[in-house]
Amino acid sequence: MAQNSSQKHRLLTLFAGSLITMFSQKSIAQQSALPPYHPDASEISASYKHMELMDSVTKGTILKATIQPTWQSDGNSFWYRNVLKDSLTEYVFVNPTTGKKTSPLDKKELANAISKTLDSTLSADKLLLSEIYSDPKNQTLFVQTTGKWFAFNTKTKTAKKLDKLLIERPKEIGWTRARSRWRPFRADSTSPDKKLTAVIRNGNIFLEKKEEKNAQQLTFEGNPLKPFGELSWSPDGKYIVAYRITPHEERQISIIMSSLPNTTRGEVKTRGYAQPGDEFTSYEMFVVNVETKALTKVKSDMIDFFEAPVIRWRHGDNTHFTYEKVDRGHQRFRVIDVNAATGETRNLIDEKTETFIYQNLIYTHYQPEKHEIIWSSEKDGWRHLYLVDELSGKIKNPITKGNWVVRDIDSIDTQKREVWFRASGMNADEDPYHIHYYRIKFDGSGLVKLTDHAKATHQLTFSPDRTYYIDTYSTMMSPPVSELRKTVDGSLVTKLEEADISQYLALGFQLPEIFKAKGRDGETDIWGIVYRPSKFDPTKKYPIIENIYAGPHDSFVPKAFRSYGEMQSMAELGFIVVQMDGMGTANRSKAFHDVCWKNLADAGFPDRIAWMKALASKYAYIDSTRVGIYGTSAGGQNSLGALLFHPGFYDAAVSACGCHDNRVDKQWWNEQWMGYPVGKHYDEQSNITNAAKLQGDLLLIVGEADTNVPPESTYRVADALIKSNKDFELLVVPGMGHSDGGTYGRRKKRDFFVNKLLGVTPPNRNKTDLTPQ
Repeated sequence: MAQNSSQKHRLLTLFAGSLITMFSQKSIAQQSALPPYHPDASEISASYKHMELMDSVTKGTILKATIQPTWQSDGNSFWYRNVLKDSLTEYVFVNPTTGKKTSPLDKKELANAISKTLDSTLSADKLLLSEIYSDPKNQTLFVQTTGKWFAFNTKTKTAKKLDKLLIERPKEIGWTRARSRWRPFRADSTSPDKKLTAVIRNGNIFLEKKEEKNAQQLTFEGNPLKPFGELSWSPDGKYIVAYRITPHEERQISIIMSSLPNTTRGEVKTRGYAQPGDEFTSYEMFVVNVETKALTKVKSDMIDFFEAPVIRWRHGDNTHFTYEKVDRGHQRFRVIDVNAATGETRNLIDEKTETFIYQNLIYTHYQPEKHEIIWSSEKDGWRHLYLVDELSGKIKNPITKGNWVVRDIDSIDTQKREVWFRASGMNADEDPYHIHYYRIKFDGSGLVKLTDHAKATHQLTFSPDRTYYIDTYSTMMSPPVSELRKTVDGSLVTKLEEADISQYLALGFQLPEIFKAKGRDGETDIWGIVYRPSKFDPTKKYPIIENIYAGPHDSFVPKAFRSYGEMQSMAELGFIVVQMDGMGTANRSKAFHDVCWKNLADAGFPDRIAWMKALASKYAYIDSTRVGIYGTSAGGQNSLGALLFHPGFYDAAVSACGCHDNRVDKQWWNEQWMGYPVGKHYDEQSNITNAAKLQGDLLLIVGEADTNVPPESTYRVADALIKSNKDFELLVVPGMGHSDGGTYGRRKKRDFFVNKLLGVTPPNRNKTDLTPQ
């Protein structure tokens, strides 16, 4: 199958090449009549001033975009705050039964009362309350402002300062919040009856009784170099599960802080940092019979990946327990059942794959009394939920199914046997990344769609008893709308707010365009966004700059409404700035995601190039012969990779704190996607190994204090480029951590693209006043 997959990949690449050529010919012919945008010195200076002005005046121009409800203790009402023009505030109270909105809070009276209590003056118009709770019976409002609690008597109009809130906040009831399965192991040293304590001495387990000096030695096979540890008692205190541990100390990386104040020497800082191929501490599982001292080795593989797993004893059974195991290499996941008396094991869940199992998205929820496990898997090509019998290991039924993706599990209602979850792609006629909310029965029946009333991405907040929810939905092209709805059927109670973006649009901006085009296979839709200059001239051709982050752990094109940000700011200088998610990123099908497997250098480039060619084919003012790209971290690796592996399309790149060689970067991330053991493909895809292939213009940015991706990742690229006699620019920011270089780095990035893509020398800040006019 691996060979077939490789052949398919080569065919897809060839197809993508022909597709790109086709788009290129059409695009160039269409654009040839338009002159390229090349501003002169005065024009670019004016663009910088305009950009910097917009960076400032756009703040606070989007109003009523979010609602953060505070439900009252009785659960029958809530309030929220709106920030209005000029930072004024209003407080809205809602009765969900009637849908009626009121504003009973007299801010002037409240501000005066609190001001007297504090012996200072608070502005009524800008009074900022972080919490409000009503106690109608006692004619009191409990409010929190400036970090302090006050009780305001609505009858006497007086306030009293409190040490704490005097009434209980409402509690969520009726369901269990989804929790990460990656919570750390919690060693249990005390027996269930609290009479014994298990301690480790010289690598062995000893039992101590309360008020007795002598300790009973339980094991003799451990030693200080290979000690027992991470203990877990059975519910009846008869057994202790223990691990014999072979420790491996993490290898170190070092950074040099060159510019610490009050020093004349650089300071070296060192920390543990596991890289791909490094050894882990390993754990060998045993069971100790407390009464007989018999030590039984559990018949299972050594745990040599991450930490000791959590032990779960079977409900009503003091002999069997389960634990979860992800094999190193990320190609196998198991839920293993152990007989404590014999050490025998069997696999309740045993998932294997030829590519990878994304460990951070593995979800398991145990229902001890029903002996059931809710488990997530992509075994049918899409991430779905399954109900598993804990005793037999058989799948009772799929809970969800179809060509769509379960994005996250919100909560589990064990009484009604329902899963509340978020998903994408269920609706074939909209953006497959939009997040929608649903609930469904454990047996896969009774699907309730809570958010199908709007083709958008949704964010829900529920009332404490889940009778109601507030749905805030939007897209990049439609501002947020917030509605109150009934959970039983999703019906509308009342519209709460619609964001006011009039001030923002009055500044001359267009909202970014959502654009889709076919990917490398000619069939799959690739989704992205397009930012244009607010003052662009459609009779001229503008260069493209791509904002890239192709990390396989997620998708990255924003779906909820955003207004002004770096992409729009950069566009103001005379660029078309774009972002898209290519194959190899997450939240689509398993096949879409699998493109990244041992193939991070691919970064979805065939899809990205086809997408931009399609964009240029549609709009004559977009110049696909002048293309820049920038990214940070994994995006830094990708942006340099664009010049190394696709120099015929990309012309200039800014690469910040890139993980340029997956052997230099962190173990847990890179082995997930590049696999284990470390093979020659790590070397073949390294930006360092391929540095001699550089074509185009390159700016490398790195912070000397980066503890996420070691700075030597960038330094080694620079070394390889120098040895290959290549021209490039390097910016090292003293004291800077993992970032794009901060304010200075972002300014240098813009100057770089202005120079390389527009052919204009940026203003000299040592001589030129760029104060916004």
